[in-house]
Amino acid sequence: MTENVTWLTQEAYDRLQAELAQLEGPARVEIAKRIEAAREEGDLKENGGYHAAKEEQGKIEARIRELGAFLKTAVVGAAPADDGIVKSGMVVTATILGDESTFLLGSREMAGESDLDVYSEQSPLGKAILGKSVGESTSYTAPNGKSIAVEILAAKPY
Repeated sequence: MTENVTWLTQEAYDRLQAELAQLEGPARVEIAKRIEAAREEGDLKENGGYHAAKEEQGKIEARIRELGAFLKTAVVGAAPADDGIVKSGMVVTATILGDESTFLLGSREMAGESDLDVYSEQSPLGKAILGKSVGESTSYTAPNGKSIAVEILAAKPY
């Protein structure tokens, strides 16, 4: 496995597959129709609808590429064990610089519509807490060179 492999629950994988299918099918057809309709209006230089549709088409194609690449490297599995050890796919509550913070250790794609902050396992914080148990303390070096203390208060499967 490469370091870019991301763990996903079956639910998250299915949700992303459905989004990809929607974008590759109905969304592409709809945007193509909007572009064609805007083209028929005439002069493209001053056609705001045409330019907006082309911009949206670019966003859709970028998301299709992003999802395709992400899903190729995703590993689908069961949620991590609820054993208090920090792993990918867990909601972690920790004291960081004296403030309590709750976040998901994993990927934004895993989080879906959740408003949780998300930290990658490859981030400095993620690397520092991965494998730590509830009650353990550790620290990591921030990009500015400062050492940041972290205490794990809770770790539950997402």
